[in-house]
Amino acid sequence: MSGPSRLTLALAGLIAVASVTGVLLGESAFSMTQLGQAFTETGSGPAEVLWQVRAPRVMTALMVGAALGLSGAVMQGLLRNPLADPGVLGVSAAAALAAAAAIVLGAAAVPGAVEISALIGAGLAGGLLILFSARVRSPEALILFGVAVSSFAGAATALIFNLSPSPIATAEVMNWLLGSVQNRSWIDVAWVTPAVLVAGAMAALAAPGLRMLSLGEETARTSGLPMARLRLLALLATALATGAAVAVAGVIGFVGLAAPHLVRSAVRGDPGRLLLPSALAGGLMLVVADLLARMTPTDQELKLGVFTALVGAPLFALIAWRAAREWRL
Repeated sequence: MSGPSRLTLALAGLIAVASVTGVLLGESAFSMTQLGQAFTETGSGPAEVLWQVRAPRVMTALMVGAALGLSGAVMQGLLRNPLADPGVLGVSAAAALAAAAAIVLGAAAVPGAVEISALIGAGLAGGLLILFSARVRSPEALILFGVAVSSFAGAATALIFNLSPSPIATAEVMNWLLGSVQNRSWIDVAWVTPAVLVAGAMAALAAPGLRMLSLGEETARTSGLPMARLRLLALLATALATGAAVAVAGVIGFVGLAAPHLVRSAVRGDPGRLLLPSALAGGLMLVVADLLARMTPTDQELKLGVFTALVGAPLFALIAWRAAREWRL
């Protein structure tokens, strides 16, 4: 069995263990009798907590993490930049802006309105990036354009805060932007899962182009592959996966940046073979992070986006330090 296959199986096993743990553990501890009720009496209180509260929360965290990990791997391969993440091209910021506008305008009362708004925002940002990349092939120029989109969307979101007519709406926007999978249902799982699967399929189709880009722009241009189409697929995959993640869970950082680095050495840096392990690693990271956020003894539950930033920043610093040592050697 090859190294990537063993890695995939190991990550899948760890995800299964973390998911079961996330369903069984929580703020309320259950006795063995109550756990038995949860598995045998569908209408009991323990069954409601396990299968209608904790299980969809764990699945939402898994799919959102997978979306972010996949997006990070695609971006790092497309831009040939190990510091690229789903937010580097402004897709996350545009999705957050659209969702914040929907909340302030009172659309949050309509089921699915915030999620659809976030997807529209991500789609608009993705469309701008596709139009720009069709004219300018340089990854550096694409990064700069993405930074401009992200800065504008961030400034517009701040303007929404400034002009918000209601402090309640402002608090709702802030609560959503901090990122969380708390109180998510199976409907949210149904929202994000198809988007991740479709994005994964598009990323897999773009994998030969990502692999060729790792050899340089000139080599990719003379390879005979339809690089324009493969770039388009990569951007569409990133926009769809990131938009779906932001739509369901808000803005969650560092997962898309760190997940590919955790598994890169196992695939020897091959950007095509990095996609699936990165998605699995991102899902595992977010399931574990959400479990730790739930179990941390605080008066108010930590927001998942805050927790991943607190834990992810030192983790990424460690990864960068180890990589720097390898480069020196």
